[in-house]
Amino acid sequence: MGILLLNIVSFAMPGDAYINPLAWGSGRPVDLAVWAINQLLFEGRMRGLLALLFGAGVILGAARAEHRLRRHYARMAVLALFGLAHGYLVWNGDILLHYAILGCLLPIAWDWSEGRLARAGIIVLLVFSALLSLQFAGLLGLQAAATAPDAPASLVASYRAMLATFPQPGSAVAAADLAAYRGDWLTITDYRVNVRGSTPLRLLELAGGETLGYMLIGMALARAGMLTGGWSERGLRRMMVWGYGIGLPVIAGLTIWAFASRFDPIVLMGNFLAWSIPFRAATALAHLALILWLARRFADRPIVRRIAAVGRMAFTHYLLTSFVMTTIFYGYGLALFGRVGRAELYLFVAGMWAIMLTVSPWWLARFGIGPLERLWRLLAARIANATQ
Repeated sequence: MGILLLNIVSFAMPGDAYINPLAWGSGRPVDLAVWAINQLLFEGRMRGLLALLFGAGVILGAARAEHRLRRHYARMAVLALFGLAHGYLVWNGDILLHYAILGCLLPIAWDWSEGRLARAGIIVLLVFSALLSLQFAGLLGLQAAATAPDAPASLVASYRAMLATFPQPGSAVAAADLAAYRGDWLTITDYRVNVRGSTPLRLLELAGGETLGYMLIGMALARAGMLTGGWSERGLRRMMVWGYGIGLPVIAGLTIWAFASRFDPIVLMGNFLAWSIPFRAATALAHLALILWLARRFADRPIVRRIAAVGRMAFTHYLLTSFVMTTIFYGYGLALFGRVGRAELYLFVAGMWAIMLTVSPWWLARFGIGPLERLWRLLAARIANATQ
């Protein structure tokens, strides 16, 4: 449900708009406010929660499975196939293949202690953030040199060529997205394969370290009992205080910097890919603690049970959302791509949430497991058995 808060922009607008609020749309105050709220509270945090829970699921599954290595790799193989089909046939923003590839590394850490897992996850996050931060610091230096009054022409040309690859208004990438995604299914598929075909590799390059760090921390939290109800309310509140106290002030400062820079492309990309990583990790952990605290406090409320049902069908809903949203926005459906304001997109989010919250309890009451969860399990079991 939280992932859709961010992905809705990629479903409905050119890819540049995900990072730069001026890359597509009118730049209305309400749109900028929506973008700022997402930056402050949700951007990176929802992917972080998903990766945390993925890591936790891997270690919990390993604890109870016979032939755990074979079964794990069978599950990752099936997940990779789903991801390939999803990314190239439905929506270019797939995360499943990314998780399947990184998930193949996790058995190395299966038997580590919770402390070792947590330390490894934190180190991976910090090192990845530091490496990317140095690169963007260098780009800011290039910007300063290239915009100086006496800058050499060759340096200015290099700077402009580099800047042309960043999300900004009027970019060639946005124009190509509009032309493709307003077309028919064959046109869009050709674009996904032949123009955007390297997206999975780019995702590994730009976000792989962050995702792996989250997965390791999720494994640690599962081993520590946090995700199985073992933490007290006091422990959850402590994580909220520390996580929000460390993360939110810095994320707020980076968001203010983006506005103050007039959405400079280098500042936006640096915030998105590098500088914010440790601080959005802290707030992702605080979000997790808050969710667990609320779920415990209001466990008997119908809405909590409905949300839990959505969680049990998360794989199905992730893919279902892509089918629904691409049908609404792409040319072969209602053709609304690039025609709906950023703020109005959240009406579609609310509608999709209503579907999830209504369908999930009904389906689970009759079938006990989501349809794609069942298919994933059956295919993985067949592969595992076939390799015995």
